[in-house]
Amino acid sequence: MCNVCGCGEGETRIDGQLPHNHHHDRGHDHHHDHPHDHHHGHGPGADSPHSGNLDYGSGPARAHAPGMSQSRMVQIEKNVLEKNDEYAAANRQWLADRGAVALNLVSSPGSGKTTLLTRTVADLSERYGIGVIEGDQQTRNDADKLEALGVPTVQINTGKGCHLDGHMVGHALEQMDGAEQGLVFIENVGNLVCPSAFDLGEEAKVVILSVTEGEDKPVKYPDMFHRADLMLLNKVDLLPHLDFDTEQCLAHAREVNPGIEAISVSATTGEGLDQWYQWLTRRRDERLERLAADLEGRAARLRASLASD
Repeated sequence: MCNVCGCGEGETRIDGQLPHNHHHDRGHDHHHDHPHDHHHGHGPGADSPHSGNLDYGSGPARAHAPGMSQSRMVQIEKNVLEKNDEYAAANRQWLADRGAVALNLVSSPGSGKTTLLTRTVADLSERYGIGVIEGDQQTRNDADKLEALGVPTVQINTGKGCHLDGHMVGHALEQMDGAEQGLVFIENVGNLVCPSAFDLGEEAKVVILSVTEGEDKPVKYPDMFHRADLMLLNKVDLLPHLDFDTEQCLAHAREVNPGIEAISVSATTGEGLDQWYQWLTRRRDERLERLAADLEGRAARLRASLASD
């Protein structure tokens, strides 16, 4: 994962500012030794009959870092994700207190994620309170597009980091207003690998896949599609010009995640957007119903406790 290889060591900035108290404990130090020999195998590829096949996705960590054992990598990942989950839980509570529902939008670069989000915000902004958190390594180009629509937008620049995490999103939520009883869209950094592992406090992960990317993306990047609740198959207006097998793509997605929902959409023509908006409304209403039931349950327990006293 990225925290092992160190790609997240650059400074993260939220709308140009360094967030306070960002030097939190990650559960490990960086002063470990790197002794190793070169007589180790690389998973199935080491003994594979196929020439040139090296598999670094085998072993407990399912990843590779030079000089680091699989057990060490697993421990580091466990420490990082446990700390992230604490921040995600706090984000989830922040959202629950305001009756807001967050969606984590993930994709590879060029999927049309920002265009789809811009169209979605424009169409729904009068129906719901909407807030947007934009994640990019640099610039606030996408945030400016969304802010122009009149919705609260917070830009997170991750520097060398390839994904958002719960801590970054927590700082962004502190600057968010206007999304009470509404929707918070978190547009993650364009990457189908690292964002899959990090809970941000969202209600659901939505993976956007463009028909220009190839129908085998779900099996090439299974972790992301396994964790996604919905796949939006985007740019379907281009299908007449492409050799893309929609049914094969859906089969691949369900191979790694039998429960994934799928909607074909085009931000250009509007095809499928009504279904996408209905899905959003359903997930929002279901979340608010669960929050209401939880509050009622707490109130009932409090009344019972007071009565017993």
